[in-house]
Amino acid sequence: MAVLPPLVVTDQITIARAEFRLTFVRSSGPGGQNVNKTSTKVVLRWNVTESESLSEAVRSRFLARYRRRMTERGELVLTSERYRQRGRNIEDALQKVRALILAVAQPPKVRKKKRLSKGSKEARLRDKRAVSDKKRSRQPPDL
Repeated sequence: MAVLPPLVVTDQITIARAEFRLTFVRSSGPGGQNVNKTSTKVVLRWNVTESESLSEAVRSRFLARYRRRMTERGELVLTSERYRQRGRNIEDALQKVRALILAVAQPPKVRKKKRLSKGSKEARLRDKRAVSDKKRSRQPPDL
């Protein structure tokens, strides 16, 4: 069996293919009678909590953002049945994992609180006054 190259996410994040567990099942969708004979759908499982490829900061952001996609044991479960070929579905599943990791690889920028400008305050009050006047004009006059 050939050793597969690792999944390179960034210069700092590389995941060995041995960390991924792949299973194959019959795919749904187009393919005619052949779809009933071949198992081309890929189910990828990756234990994020035990992975040594991620730094603790990236792991915590990953677990916080994708906790709904994780099992109770900390495994990420992804499927791919986009293509009719098993190899293309494997690559598609790995690219999905890569995209998920890239989304949390960089720490979020800290938002600096800024004061509102005088012009923006005046514009907000002017808009509020216009809405108030419009609603007041819809009411019947006081007798």
